[in-house]
Amino acid sequence: MRFYHTCKLPGRIMGIRLLHFSSIVIFLLLLVAGALTALLPNIKEDKMLTLRRERKSQSQLASDSFTLIMQTYNRTDLLLKLLNHYQAMPHLQKVIVVWNNVGEKAPEETWNTLGPHPVPVVFKVQTVNHMRNRLQVFPELETKAVLMMDDDTLVSAYDLVFAFSIWQQFPDQIVGFVPRKHIPSPAGIFSYGSFELQGPVIGNGDQYSMILIGAAFFSSAYLELFQKQPEAVHAMIDETQNCDDIAMNFLVAKHTGKPSGMFVKPVDIRNLEKESNSGYSGMWHRAEHLLQRSYCLNKLASIYGNMPLKYSNIMISQFGFPNYANHKNKV
Repeated sequence: MRFYHTCKLPGRIMGIRLLHFSSIVIFLLLLVAGALTALLPNIKEDKMLTLRRERKSQSQLASDSFTLIMQTYNRTDLLLKLLNHYQAMPHLQKVIVVWNNVGEKAPEETWNTLGPHPVPVVFKVQTVNHMRNRLQVFPELETKAVLMMDDDTLVSAYDLVFAFSIWQQFPDQIVGFVPRKHIPSPAGIFSYGSFELQGPVIGNGDQYSMILIGAAFFSSAYLELFQKQPEAVHAMIDETQNCDDIAMNFLVAKHTGKPSGMFVKPVDIRNLEKESNSGYSGMWHRAEHLLQRSYCLNKLASIYGNMPLKYSNIMISQFGFPNYANHKNKV
């Protein structure tokens, strides 16, 4: 009987060599893949760079735009007309309508049905009709600048763009179109009035110490600061349904130590009250209106312990410095 011996050792050696070669190839591929991966941007770092770019963009947007806040009561027809006028305003990011018609439906559905519109309009329905509702810190507010407008006042886009450029140079002051002033008496009692009101101490009638916020730009930071004012200030405004604008001028003057506002002479500003079909007349028609505002001046001076308002005679105009006589018959 013959025996045949089969030697399988060379085949095993070849298999071992092949396995070793494959391992080397895989190892080299892993090294190459690792090197290529190292060249790719880090996902986490890429997200951080994107986030930084987004934050920078939002910061620029917040500085280069403004939010319009308009409080309204019994003037839906004028409201819709003014929204149509202001909606295409350059630099306008958003409109916040403070709806003080308690118990009545805001015209939000009407407005949205007639869209689309260039900027979003947010209707903030109030549960109580307070004058100071417009000075809330609204969560929808995303800009450093606020343009506050009364619901019966129309200012041209040209005037607003110019005033916004002035506010950007003086962001700690109220920049607006309607100046007023206080007049002291020897007895330490203050009276409220406009340019025409003369006082023995001042002499020059072309001075002012307040800019009314019903047609003005100011920093949105002042809304938060207003909420921190003494409760007596808020109570006085609620009692009179008046003087929130005087209180804001006190706040700014006290905060900055400077005149509270900067007067920009408007080219085109109009009061549309007579065009409303509601028949509602503004507070300034009330017989006691000016007396109330003088009362507020003295009350605020008492609350704060001094008179922080300071006089200014600066008037900024797009066309030089025309006299006030051309302006006063429009407001």
